[in-house]
Amino acid sequence: MKPIFTVMILIIMLACNTQETSNIIKLNASQLKEYISKEDIQLIDVRTSKEFNQGHITNAKSLDYFSSSFKTELNKLNKEKPIYLYCRSGKRSGKASEICNELGFKKIYDLNGGYLAWSKENK
Repeated sequence: MKPIFTVMILIIMLACNTQETSNIIKLNASQLKEYISKEDIQLIDVRTSKEFNQGHITNAKSLDYFSSSFKTELNKLNKEKPIYLYCRSGKRSGKASEICNELGFKKIYDLNGGYLAWSKENK
């Protein structure tokens, strides 16, 4: 029984260490709205251009997650300045956040629930 307990402790410790090294912070819609109102930010909509044109958060820049140049375009952004990402529901922006982390962005904010949550909160 002791070896199983030891293995479980090691897994928990590794999981905690992984979370500590991540620069990704999940935000809800009201938190994002507060950040937008206080500072000039890098706000990136990772949906397709069709989705973006149907409605987006004011001052957001469109960078399609599915585009072959997605990483290249992200790499052109200021990695020292916080980056805020959103998509339709949070799945693509979560993946985009991981890419930003790999590219060396210092602070990455991901809108939990995506544009759907934003629209619901800001009717």
